[in-house]
Amino acid sequence: MYKKTIGLEVHVELKTNSKFFSSSLNNYNSLPNHNVNYIDLAYPGTLPTINKEAINQGIRAALLLNASISKEMHFDRKNYFYPDIPKNYQITQNDTPIGKNGYIEIEINGEKKKIRIHDIHLEEDTAKSIHKEDKSYLDFNRAGLPLVEIVSEADMSSGEEAILYLEKLRELFLYAGISDCKIEEGSMRCDANISISKTDKLGTKVEIKNIGSISNVGIAIDKEAKRQEELLNNGEEIKAQTRRYDDSLKDTVLMRYKETGNDYRYYKEADIPMFYLTDEEIETIKNNLPMTAAELRKVFKDSGILDINIEKLIKNKEYSLMLSKIIDKDYSLVIASNLLLGPISQYLNENSKNIEDTLFTNKRFEDVLKAFLDEEIDNKMFKDMLKDFMESEESTFDIIKKYKEDLIDEDSLRTIIIEIINNSKTEVEEIKAGNTRKIQYLVGQTMKKTNGKVSPKSINQIINEELGKL
Repeated sequence: MYKKTIGLEVHVELKTNSKFFSSSLNNYNSLPNHNVNYIDLAYPGTLPTINKEAINQGIRAALLLNASISKEMHFDRKNYFYPDIPKNYQITQNDTPIGKNGYIEIEINGEKKKIRIHDIHLEEDTAKSIHKEDKSYLDFNRAGLPLVEIVSEADMSSGEEAILYLEKLRELFLYAGISDCKIEEGSMRCDANISISKTDKLGTKVEIKNIGSISNVGIAIDKEAKRQEELLNNGEEIKAQTRRYDDSLKDTVLMRYKETGNDYRYYKEADIPMFYLTDEEIETIKNNLPMTAAELRKVFKDSGILDINIEKLIKNKEYSLMLSKIIDKDYSLVIASNLLLGPISQYLNENSKNIEDTLFTNKRFEDVLKAFLDEEIDNKMFKDMLKDFMESEESTFDIIKKYKEDLIDEDSLRTIIIEIINNSKTEVEEIKAGNTRKIQYLVGQTMKKTNGKVSPKSINQIINEELGKL
């Protein structure tokens, strides 16, 4: 039985307004080569300047990954010659990574497992290479974007564990606002190192580069392990090499053999001075970290939200953040989550919109929940007014007021309720005997009779008044 030993190197693009060492816009999804300046193209005489927010994002990443933070850092030059980096070196951190000796925990088969992290370092991205037929193109929108690279220890032993590790990493960074972590679009990229052995001695390591999705990481690892097992079972030698994952083949493909180690001739970046962090700076960032997904899960669970709905909320960051803003208020998180996952989600899907594309702001959400709390509206009324809540610039309470102008007046409603009570003698007797749940039967009959054109608060008030007269 072969033992798999797996480590991952993950690059994550950081959310900042500008690039790491220049003022160019951090948005490589623009038209090719539009967000580029002289520094990005390494014109002679240009000098880099540090984007402080990129440093802060690196500190957030290190804190979330339980790493010790380097308070004295310098940047290094990683020298190599390739068209995607015109100055022929990459600015990175080699000797003083921003974070060291971290870890995250995953849960597999009901048990927690700690995955150690060797280091977390900051660096700049390279240009994007695009190969078509016999030509290669370069898009420098990506050149110079700030990255954080997370290098794990070889603590994983299956493709499944690697997937859980990546999902946890993505969840942490996404909820902290560090990155959008869209692995399919390249803002989160993963390389896997894998070896197999029947003893505690590590086998020959094979690297798998730039795998295009989290699920494919698991497939690539398991496929590569199987390939290595077949070689060893046939008495063949595993050679150190770099492979890539081919999605069409669902298999790894040889890129090149590694005959010698990489010699990047690292040395200190002379154009960027030493960088010093204070305990106060680190503590301020730590105290302002938003709630993690794990913390939100616990709050949602304690509030009574169903497990299946909790996972739906966690997968939709916008919904979770809306709920996080009302945690300490008197509103029902169950009602709030049901509105988000039910009618609101349906409306957005039908109209191909995200919630930020509408006028349903956090303020409007709270106004709606207050109306529910005060029994001014119910689920049916909310659905009837949903389009206005999403698209109208009127205030929430003006929308409700306008809707209520079409409701049945109180005198007519009282007449209808008296008639229903008179025709529900069995239920009324049960209510008198203490079965108050039967009041909901009267409410339901009233809603049916009025086609819902009434205020739920008025129904309950009038029913209780008329029952009190009996």
